[in-house]
Amino acid sequence: MKKKLICVVAGLWLAAPLLMAQTKAPLPPTPVSLPASVAAPVANSALNAELFYQLLVGEISIQSGEPGAGYALILDAARKTNDAQLYQRAADIALQSRSGDSALQAVKAWQQAQPQSREANRYLLQILIALNRIPETSEPVRTEIGLAAAADRAGVISSIPRAYARVSDKKQASAVVERALAPYLVSPATANASWTTVGRMRLAAGDAAGALDAAKKAQLADPNAEGSALLAMELIGPKLPEAEALVQDYFTRNQQAAPDIRMAYARALLDAQRYAEATAQLQRVIRDKPDLAPAWLILGSLQLQDNLLAPAQTSLEKFVTLASQQLSAEDAARGLSQAYLALSQVAEKRKDFAAAEAWIAKIQNSEDMMQAQTRRASILAGQGRLAEGRQLIQALPERNPGDARLKLIAEVGLLRDLKQYQLAYDLLSQAIVKLPEETELVYDQAMMAEKTGNLAEMERLLKRVIAARPDYYNAYNALGYSLADRNIRLPEARELIRKALEYAPSDPFIQDSLGWVEFRLGNLAEAVKIFETAFKAKPDPEIAAHFGEVLWTAGQRDRAMAVWREGQLLNPENETLLETLKRFQVKL
Repeated sequence: MKKKLICVVAGLWLAAPLLMAQTKAPLPPTPVSLPASVAAPVANSALNAELFYQLLVGEISIQSGEPGAGYALILDAARKTNDAQLYQRAADIALQSRSGDSALQAVKAWQQAQPQSREANRYLLQILIALNRIPETSEPVRTEIGLAAAADRAGVISSIPRAYARVSDKKQASAVVERALAPYLVSPATANASWTTVGRMRLAAGDAAGALDAAKKAQLADPNAEGSALLAMELIGPKLPEAEALVQDYFTRNQQAAPDIRMAYARALLDAQRYAEATAQLQRVIRDKPDLAPAWLILGSLQLQDNLLAPAQTSLEKFVTLASQQLSAEDAARGLSQAYLALSQVAEKRKDFAAAEAWIAKIQNSEDMMQAQTRRASILAGQGRLAEGRQLIQALPERNPGDARLKLIAEVGLLRDLKQYQLAYDLLSQAIVKLPEETELVYDQAMMAEKTGNLAEMERLLKRVIAARPDYYNAYNALGYSLADRNIRLPEARELIRKALEYAPSDPFIQDSLGWVEFRLGNLAEAVKIFETAFKAKPDPEIAAHFGEVLWTAGQRDRAMAVWREGQLLNPENETLLETLKRFQVKL
């Protein structure tokens, strides 16, 4: 009995705000009078004692474990008073009781009573989506757009894909939204936003070609709109080369495009591993908006990757300065951890191990501790304490299933960097026994087999990867390059590399492989042409080594020396470049 009483009292407390909102009785006279221009008229509710009692009983019923009775009383009160808050309360009660049909009944009653209510329509749309009644959402979508002011309609249309983000049948949702948007696809004021939304729905449904077609129509409707360009950026890839043409057209028409748009393009280029082009976009962003923190972080990371240590340190320290001023606490913490790790790597490359450890010590985010410890392990290994470094990685806790794999990759990377290829190969062999379906690990093991000189094993492993994942283009490239480098089975090598280029036609390292096989086949002019494109896209010491050798063989020795010098500036310790210079007895 005592417990029941507590529930009733709690119900009264919970009901109080709603009941007070419905019963704004006149206040007693106050000694302080407000000027007429300030005093607001009192809006008294039409709620009478009977309805007040009905609401009170409804809330008490809910708190007493009888939500059905409470729902019925409050929905009845909503119909009598035509009050939006009560309709919403009835719907919420039904949702909390996991009664979707009752929630739908309440919202439809609300919408019928208040047909111009956007809130009622939004509730209806959300509930239909939650109930997976997707075909019925077409009308609420049209109503939502129709109720919006003309100036706001494009924004409302652009927000539609977010409403369907968790729908299981993406194809059905895409078709329903496209039907709902039919009248807006042909209106000049809304065509771009509508086609962009159609494109996003198609992309979510796995129809990349359909999404590209929608992006084209969106850009045709308004070539200066950002939405269609952003959609096209998400479609950039070897299978849809026309997507990037749309992006380039946007930038041609909008030379002063917002830095955020260029940042999005830079990220798309990074995803495509087109680092030189991404760097160029980031430099343009920084020129236009020098205080944009994320641009400095990404640029610094790319400069570090290219072994440009001084520029990398400058960019990363610039990010550290700007991060706390611009970013949320969460984003700043995450970004600073990345920056500190990168700065530690810069210091480590300079053999300044004390500075490297000092940067690591600044990391406070526990989620980044695995990366921090891995960097510490690398510092130890660089000082000749490999066993301690490996133990540091192995001792890391495994908070989720993915952590074990991350630890393995970190330890393999540590061994590879120290040229302990046999140890790395053995470690991967043990892991693949437990994870035979992990094709990326098999690929890594193949690369370690090559480093140990076990070329037959490398070929066997790469063919295993190709059989398991026919779209894993790195395996085609690696096998083709290996054959070309050994000057054997050259026609087969060329076919393998061309197969890789079908998946990644702009990849400069695969172009390097193709140039190398053409060189081995004696096609010097074709090889020079391919290497010029590859080295321009990605100035890399290994590409420089090959390009220089082709030029040297073609009689262009001065140009070969210039390319080799550029490669040496990029990384004076690159094995391929050093071996090439030694073989040709060249001193730069």
